Amino acid sequence: MEKVNHTVTEFILLGFSQDPVMQLILFVLFLIVYSMTMVGNITLIVLIYTDSRLHTPMYFFIGNLSFLDLWYSSVYTPKIMVTCVSEDKSISFAGCVAQFFSAGLAYSECYLLAAMAYDRYVAISNPLLYAQAMSRWLCICLVGISYTGGFVNSIILTSNTFTLNFCGDNIIDDFFCDVPPLIKLACNVKDSYQEVLYFLLASNVITPTLLILASYLFIIAAILRIRSTQGRLKAFSTCSSHLISVTLYYGSILYIYSRPSSSYSLERDKIVSTFYTVLFPMLNPMICSLRNKDVKEALKKLCKMTAS
Repeated sequence: MEKVNHTVTEFILLGFSQDPVMQLILFVLFLIVYSMTMVGNITLIVLIYTDSRLHTPMYFFIGNLSFLDLWYSSVYTPKIMVTCVSEDKSISFAGCVAQFFSAGLAYSECYLLAAMAYDRYVAISNPLLYAQAMSRWLCICLVGISYTGGFVNSIILTSNTFTLNFCGDNIIDDFFCDVPPLIKLACNVKDSYQEVLYFLLASNVITPTLLILASYLFIIAAILRIRSTQGRLKAFSTCSSHLISVTLYYGSILYIYSRPSSSYSLERDKIVSTFYTVLFPMLNPMICSLRNKDVKEALKKLCKMTAS
């Protein structure tokens, strides 16, 4: 049966479950995750800003990563919690566009992780000249390029998506406005739109991934040139947290967006997308600081100052 084209003014977000008890449980879980995300990332930003020992290029990038995670999580998680407990599960067309445009935060994070890989390469391969090679101006440029690249690509995706014609119902079987569920609602998705998705995948994921892989190949080569085993382990530990972040973040994004639209499974993709929109922003501060001596010392110092 052919879908009827009409003007969509709002969408309905189904979320994860229609069961009231499960919705309440999910609300509590998301509230805990969001609270931990706020506390963890804000604490990390404050530590980096206030402690002079953390005024290094590596922590400059980590601070920006925490800023992106704060912003990114605040776009989606509060709306998810409202959807869990409210009978009104609608989101306006403008609100859906705003959520979609906020994907630029995720794209910026892709570029930023690539810049952090280059930073780790410079730190390991040339430790004596690290401060000079990674000057503050270069760090600011790399972060600026990350934000610019992310939001330029977001503008391209948003403008191409919301010029599509949406047919039939306006129910999004997801917890936020994302590419797979919106494509399901569109009537005549042209091949040109799929080409835009492939371009964005290449620009935001594949290119940064190749840059990260190249950086780590040079990092491995630099580590192998270190004679002592202890020195090799110390060098590798400086980039282990970044490697974990890259694996978790890129793994979930590649799973969602590297497949043709015909193979989308909304139920499965819904769970995977929860990881990079909700859980990853909470995990990042833990990954960056749990094994980091400087961060632990800075936190102890801040706690003593607060207590006194």
